[in-house]
Amino acid sequence: MVTKKTWEEFRSCGLLLIINQFLHLFGWAIVFNMEDGKITEVYPARVKFRGFDHDSVSEAYKSATNYISENISELKEEANS
Repeated sequence: MVTKKTWEEFRSCGLLLIINQFLHLFGWAIVFNMEDGKITEVYPARVKFRGFDHDSVSEAYKSATNYISENISELKEEANS
């Protein structure tokens, strides 16, 4: 019932930005620290900024759409079981 995934997979399919859009409403965000292209730390934080630039949002939505497209059969099966 649970399949462990990496933070990189979560980030690369656009979910980090999409989830952070919602969290920004409350002044929160999930923060990823990176070093040499690798994730070194992940933590929740209080933040003052709200929202993201248009290009970042568009890229995240494209990534999320691609994820859905590539995994739709599995997602439908899980939803219906």
